[in-house]
Amino acid sequence: MKNIKIIFPLFLLMVLTSCITSKDLRYMQPSESLTIDQEGLIPYSMQPYRVTKNDIFNLNIVTTPKGDAAQFYSRFNTSGGENSGSGGGVGVSGVGGGGNNSSDRFYFSGIKLDSQGDIHILGITQPIKAEGRTVEDIQKEIQSYVNQNFLEGKAEVRLNLDGISYYILGDSETVGITGQKKAYTQQLNIFEALANNGGLNRTVDRSNVLLLRKYPEGMKEVRLDLTREDVVNSPYFWLQNGDMLMLNTRKKSINGFGKDPIQTLTTGVSLLTTAMSIYLLITRL
Repeated sequence: MKNIKIIFPLFLLMVLTSCITSKDLRYMQPSESLTIDQEGLIPYSMQPYRVTKNDIFNLNIVTTPKGDAAQFYSRFNTSGGENSGSGGGVGVSGVGGGGNNSSDRFYFSGIKLDSQGDIHILGITQPIKAEGRTVEDIQKEIQSYVNQNFLEGKAEVRLNLDGISYYILGDSETVGITGQKKAYTQQLNIFEALANNGGLNRTVDRSNVLLLRKYPEGMKEVRLDLTREDVVNSPYFWLQNGDMLMLNTRKKSINGFGKDPIQTLTTGVSLLTTAMSIYLLITRL
């Protein structure tokens, strides 16, 4: 009986410390490190995306109805000419368009970087350096070549990536949101990405999310604490094309503890019952 009085408080303490608290689950808890401006706004801190060798582009040269870009460039990457069928010159070519196989069409029909980090466009005699530059910068250079064949303001270059592709990798408890993801938007932060995929369950350690970001020079690892509101000041709060989010499992959840109070209690009772059974067997020998 004396031993039971000692074991029971220890068991109760183990159950209480194994439970996940609301503090572990709340996003953006107050932090003194949060940076805001004089108007109370949180300034954006986004890194410009620099193109890498894995990127694929959709190039579309749009002209007025009487200007046929296809006479200078591949008809495959032009629209708005008299024979293009766009009617008003605001159409977009079929590369990477809608449908379930849009990514496949984008891959086979898009413009890829070669081993030197350059892109080649039929109608422009010299390769264009792309690796390490922003999409906007590359688009401006292509526009300068296009302007040589059209009057100013009569042709427009539109260069796009196939949205923002990112990846989420977790454990068996987060298999529902694991995989390659795509967002057709100009900006995407980490909370928007997680919300689009159903959010995080209790087993994920929100204070230790690993982000892998690729650069032309290599990969970079960054750890983000989503429970602190100053995470929005981080330049890695905004996702870029090719980012990978790796979700870590809480230590409390690995051995069956911490997922929910009932499961924690059930596991604890099972351990206590087993321990008591072993103790009684030993004392009776």
